[in-house]
Amino acid sequence: MLDVAEALRVPVLVLALIALVVVIVELGAFGGELARRRRRDFDLLARATREAGAALERGDPPAARRSLAQVSWSPAMAGVLAFIVAQHGRAGAGDQVGKALADFDLRSMRRLERTRMLIRAGPGLGLMGTLIPLSPALAALGEGDVRELSQGLRVAFGITVVGIMIGLVAYALSLVRDRLYTQDHSDLEYVAARLWGEPGAP
Repeated sequence: MLDVAEALRVPVLVLALIALVVVIVELGAFGGELARRRRRDFDLLARATREAGAALERGDPPAARRSLAQVSWSPAMAGVLAFIVAQHGRAGAGDQVGKALADFDLRSMRRLERTRMLIRAGPGLGLMGTLIPLSPALAALGEGDVRELSQGLRVAFGITVVGIMIGLVAYALSLVRDRLYTQDHSDLEYVAARLWGEPGAP
């Protein structure tokens, strides 16, 4: 078992570094998401929806898409809004729009899975990275090798800090993103209800 634990030492350290890089990338992407939503306002949403509805009434889908582009806070949301406009005048449009909203919700959940996985993976890797170096460090203590002991403890405590930080950042990202994506879905439902009535209704 000691040999197995020692064999896992390098893979665990590599995975911890990969998790750290991933959480840094997610943090940067999150900053972009916040920047795109800084103009979010219900009055803007209502005005854009009214303009889109008027454009559809006069048979101008491109103008409707341009109006709704003002409230497209993400590429995924822009795609659903464009789909809603494209369904104008088609049979069964309500069902199609309802399916598009459900798919958007599933994509949002899939996006959240990345950081939710890091919430558990970060501390788990940190704990493994702490315990694995302790065995040789304690053996070095028994042999009086203070240098080896010091090196093992530095690695163990360093990976612990990295793992905890990954978990904390991922938890904060997941909380805020969950609220943002729920609001995105609510905005889409509002647009769909104003343009088509309740999605899925006959």
